Formats: sequence, structure tokens, C-alpha cells
Amino acid sequence: MPPGQSKVELYAALRRDAREGMSNRALERKYRVGWRTVQKALSSAWPQPREPYAPRRSKLDPFKPVIDQMLLADLDAPRKQRHTVVRIYRRLINEHAMDDVSYQVVRAYVAKRKPEIRVEAGRGPAQVFIEQSHLAGAEAEVDFGEVAVRLRGELVKCHLFCLRLSFSGKAVHRVFASGGQEAFFEGHEHAFRVLGGVPFGKIRYDNLKAAVASVLGFTRRRVETDRWTAFRSHYGIEPFYCTPGIEGAHEKGGVEGQIGWFRRNHFVPVPEIDSLAHLNMLIDEWDLADEARRIGTRPRTIGELFAVERPSLKPLPVETFETGRWFTPRVDRFSQITVRTSRYSVPTRFIGRQVRVLLHASELVVFDGRTEIAQHERLLTKSGSRLELDHYLEALLRKPGALPGATVLEQARAAGKFTPIHEAWWTAACNAHGDTAGTRALIEVLLLHRHMQHDHVVAGLAAALQVGALTADAAALEARRIADNDEPTSAKPRRRATTEADRAVAATVTSLTQRRLVQLPKDTRPMPDVSIYDQLLPSRRAAVAAAGRAPAPRPTQKPSRKKPPP
Repeated sequence: MPPGQSKVELYAALRRDAREGMSNRALERKYRVGWRTVQKALSSAWPQPREPYAPRRSKLDPFKPVIDQMLLADLDAPRKQRHTVVRIYRRLINEHAMDDVSYQVVRAYVAKRKPEIRVEAGRGPAQVFIEQSHLAGAEAEVDFGEVAVRLRGELVKCHLFCLRLSFSGKAVHRVFASGGQEAFFEGHEHAFRVLGGVPFGKIRYDNLKAAVASVLGFTRRRVETDRWTAFRSHYGIEPFYCTPGIEGAHEKGGVEGQIGWFRRNHFVPVPEIDSLAHLNMLIDEWDLADEARRIGTRPRTIGELFAVERPSLKPLPVETFETGRWFTPRVDRFSQITVRTSRYSVPTRFIGRQVRVLLHASELVVFDGRTEIAQHERLLTKSGSRLELDHYLEALLRKPGALPGATVLEQARAAGKFTPIHEAWWTAACNAHGDTAGTRALIEVLLLHRHMQHDHVVAGLAAALQVGALTADAAALEARRIADNDEPTSAKPRRRATTEADRAVAATVTSLTQRRLVQLPKDTRPMPDVSIYDQLLPSRRAAVAAAGRAPAPRPTQKPSRKKPPP
């Protein structure tokens, strides 16, 4: 048979030449095939399938009937007294003298044969899946999945929320620091806002703790949490709770498969991000790009089907629902509050007072009355702490010796807020003024971050360190100068250096003393005369002789008019 030619094409060529009168021997010589091949081609236009090879004999073959009997007996045995693979393996060795058969071979045969024996005995039908059809805007599915991301260089585990419309396959994803009730609510709210409405039919759920307080027996009835009942009533959600366990996962297979597909296609390799907000921005772009994808053999894309489904969704309510949860902790003596076993800092002036905390899925906001006093990114681990150096500056002014070993300083270094420039300037200031005065000067510099950009303050510290200006005022002056020379934030035009010489002059750091002397006006006053003060010298005669003048007469002393005491 010529290379690249299929057996069907060979048979067609043999039959064509045979019809034209070519002999069988000539066909054999022309196509280099045997007599049997020519006979098969002339008898049938379709090649017969190749006969399968006989199954390879296994050392387990003599013991397979014994294993089948054990599995058949387990059908009537108590659930907790049935054979495990280890027990079957040991019985074959001890009771039936099995030798030279590995445990893995026995385990593979049991895994294959066990469900077959159950079906053969009439104890259960084979697992069957029934394809479903969905109306536009009628149904959706919700689930959580775990994803790993590299957040600021550290590998952490986050929770991926997904809401998928059953008709079009349009899915909305969101990553949160936790998988609690706050993330459950915020994921719904974000998905409804992106979709532009709410499904008018059922939404399928697992038995999540965020929604289900308890499962009532083997029925579909559930005891829901109060906040979930209020949330679904606000948006008009009709929930459908799946069966607990792996069987329930098959009842919402669309969202289960969607999470796996999204994780494999967008989180491989592991994304490196600076914040969860940045990651969610990327996810929104990925969701939008996925609308051009076709699911399976569907004739239209996700975006085209969603355009048909969007008008069928129920409109969103006018009022918003507060997805966060309120707490009222008291600030301890370390100027920290405890929320869900994690500690967060607040300004030291609130020590001993009770504050209000609004906890979201990825952040928390602290209020004193209605005034916001702190905001933190939510911790991903339990029993951790997130401290802000700015909250402790007033206290550190009174206790500068507590700064070098403070936990808040270590966290500021790890977050990149306390840079090596801060370290170098602090060391130089301590060497010049002493540890206490140098640390206080550093704290005064750190206070500049409240009303100046971080980059400007760091650049001002570098400039002050270069000329040896180790005071807070000098650093502030340089930071303000750099801020003024930076890109303008208003519409006011600014003259820019156009030549290399101008850029070099603009980038040069001058001494503060020289700058002050240059800016002072020229002094035109005469030099002072101090000769009139010579009479105050101890030796007046020497001073007069040096001046070449006669001494002035000493005034006579008048008699005292004081009356004698009586």
C-alpha cells in the first residue's frame, strides 16, 4: 500500500482497476499487496475491522472469582463491616495462598468491579445524567472555589465567587480574602450589578453556612440565617438548595465546571499582584473577554446568548443593601481593636473608647460616631495583626525609645512604607543629635506623610541626607521644594528645563545655609563704631591714654540726706 493512503482508498482503487479488466495478479504487482487483500477488496468496499488482541493474562485471574464473591457478600453486610481493599488483599494472601501479586493490582480490580457487581445484582442502576434546558433569565448557579495568588510576594489562598447564568453561560467572578457571609453578599451584589438584573427563577446553592443554618433531614427544607433571609428578600431571590455531598455538586454542574475552567485558564501560572482590588480589575476584563467564547457545540457565543437573556432579568431594587457587618469593639491599651480574632490599629487618642467597625469581605472601616478614623485591608489569616505606623506617632513623640523595637515599625518595613532612606536618615540623625533627639526628629518627619505624598517625603529625606541637613525642618523644606518642582497637579504652567545643563542645575542639591545667604538682600549699612564703649574698660586711664584725651573730672559725691534712726 502506498504511504499516506488509507485502507478504504486502497480498496476503492483495487475495485476500480478490477472493473476495468485488470487481473488479480496484475493488481497484486501494481499495488504490492497479497492475494488475500485483493480478495477482500473485491468482496467488500469497506475494510473489515481488525480483530482485537486476546486479553493479556494476569496473575490475579485465578483469584478474581474469589474477589467477586467477597464484593457480592458485602451487599448484604452491615455498612461498617464490609471489606476494604486491604482486608481483601490480606485474605487472599492468608486464605488463598496468593503470591507475587501487588496491592495496586488488587486495588485497581476492586475499583473497577465493585460498581459492576452492584449493578449486576440489581442493587442500583448505572449512573445516568440527563441534559437540561433552561429558559432565558430563569436560572442561575452560585458557588465558591479556592485560588492561590502571590500577594506582594507571598503565596496566599483566596476565595473565588462565581455566579453563572444557566441559559447563556455568562459568569461573573470575584476574589475575596474570606469566604464568609460578607463575601457571599458582596459577590451577589457585584454580579447583579454587572448583569444588570436578577434571575426571575431559581438560583442553585450549596448548603453554605452563610445562607443555611441547618439542614432539616433528607428534604429540601432549610433553616436560613436571618441576614441571608433579609438579603434574598431585598433582591427577590428564590433559592434552590442542592443535596448535601457529592451528589449535590452534580445538581449545579455548570458553575462547578465554570470555576475549574476559569482557574485553569486565568490563574495558571499563579498571578502576582499588589492588592486584591487590582486582581478584581483583571478579573472584570477576563469576564468581558470570555463573552467571545463558545461553550461546547453551542451555535452562538456567550455574549450573543447573554444579549438575548439580559432583557428577561428582573430589574435591580432602587435601594442598596448593606453587605458589611457591624461590630462595636473597645480600643485596648495597645491602641488596637479585635475583630474576628484579628487585631487592627486605630489612632492612640481613642484608647479606652468604644468604636464602630464595618467589616467587609476584603477590608474593614473604623468609625468614631460617623467619622471615619481608620481603614485596613482585611487579614487573610486568623490571630494576626495589622498595624499602621501613623496611628502611633503622637505616642512615640512622648516615648521615642519604644520605636526601635516596635512591632508596628517591623510591619511598616515589610510593607515598604519605612524605606532604607528613612533608616539612613534616622541613623545619621541619631549620630548627630543623640538617640532621643534623632528619633524625635524622625517622628516629626513621619508626620509629613499625612499631608504630603510618600515619594516626595522620601526624596526630601534623601536630599537632606546628602547635604547633611539632619533636622525635621530641613527635610520638610526639601520635600516641599521637590513637591513644587514635580509635575503640577493644577492648570498652572511650569517652566521646564530644556537643556542638559538646566536639568543638571535643577537636580543639584544646594546647602540650606548657602541658599539662605543667597536669598538675603545686600547690606548697605556702615560698619558699627565701638569706641564710645571704651570707658567701660577696667583700666580707664590706659584707655584714655590710648585715645589721647584728658580724663573727665569725677563727679563729687553729695552728702546723704537720710535721717539717723531714732
